[in-house]
Amino acid sequence: MSLSRAFFAIVRRDLVLALRRRSEIANPIFFFILVITLFPLGIGAKPTILQAIAPGIIWVSALLATMLSLDSLFRSDFDDGSLEQIILSPQPTSLLVLAKITAHWLVTGLPLLIVAPLLAVFLGMPSHALPVLLITLLLGTPILSLIGAIGVALTIGLRRGGMILSLLVLPLYVPVLIFASNAVEIASSGLPVTAQINILISMLVMALVLAPWPTAAALKMSMS
Repeated sequence: MSLSRAFFAIVRRDLVLALRRRSEIANPIFFFILVITLFPLGIGAKPTILQAIAPGIIWVSALLATMLSLDSLFRSDFDDGSLEQIILSPQPTSLLVLAKITAHWLVTGLPLLIVAPLLAVFLGMPSHALPVLLITLLLGTPILSLIGAIGVALTIGLRRGGMILSLLVLPLYVPVLIFASNAVEIASSGLPVTAQINILISMLVMALVLAPWPTAAALKMSMS
């Protein structure tokens, strides 16, 4: 099997499994919506305040929703033995890992990208800032999945690795959160955000190039 066929076979397999377990798709979306809708109840429905903190609210919610879904990235494969077959495959493990991360983003990150504009309008975000919000989510959520995959691979062999996973990945998520939310905030003021977008693009390219290798190595160590 060629590399491209192996890649898309893994993506297709994970998407089919996710559709059979629809809670994997629904849980992050419902969590994302719930967290955002609770903020007006907690701080009061004051348009000026909500509009000012809307970028941070949306991005913190997206970060937490992504973390909620990280454990499902390799867990089912680890439990049923499929992960061992992936590691023993003649295809490069890093490529197959990248395919699984791609499927994870399609199941979790892409739905967040779709519902985010509606929630941004709910929070009073200006309409001219919505394209920048979508761009930051399009660039930032794959970075969250790529970085999170490394943490999942390191903790997959632990019985209660959720807390350790959070401690591992949260510090690495902070730069994405800072630049993405700052870009949306600046766009809301009508200022250019080219620098922040370029930084996010650079971070995405680095994550795409670098993250699959330590993830594959960590999986091999966890399975040994």
